[in-house]
Amino acid sequence: MEQKGSNPTSQPPIKALLIVYSYHHMNTEKVANVFASVLGAQVKMPQRTDLEELQDYDLIGFGSGIDSGKHYKELIGFTDHLPPAAGKKAFIFSTSAILGADKVAKDHATLREKLQAKGYVIVDEFACKGFNTNSFLKYIGGMNRGRPNAEDLRQAEEFALGLRRKMKEEGR
Repeated sequence: MEQKGSNPTSQPPIKALLIVYSYHHMNTEKVANVFASVLGAQVKMPQRTDLEELQDYDLIGFGSGIDSGKHYKELIGFTDHLPPAAGKKAFIFSTSAILGADKVAKDHATLREKLQAKGYVIVDEFACKGFNTNSFLKYIGGMNRGRPNAEDLRQAEEFALGLRRKMKEEGR
């Protein structure tokens, strides 16, 4: 006899983790919080992530701001210590001052290559603008004030919904 409220064809929810390094204006954390809400994911900083627990997750997001054309060194360095992942699903995300498909692909290249070398399968990537006052920008009031904005966060929500659909379609 079937128990009330159970559905034998339903799958358990995706177990997701977001590993995020965000510190300057917390741009990437804002995006990560939207992802976490949609995916029911936990958000952790690299230095507070136990490498052993990664095997417990179906999907892992890796994100930070972009500095000098790649993710922050704290996140890149973290990936050097990852154990082999053998096909584990992952996604990459970032916030930066300047966007464009070619630039984002280049900005994500180092992290993407490191994750793939560990055996991760990159299912998708996301980027949006973030407020930036690094370097000379601090003298002119910064760039992209107010970003990520409501539209950026709506796009982040749509992205996360798409990830959730992809994972469910794949049986995870």
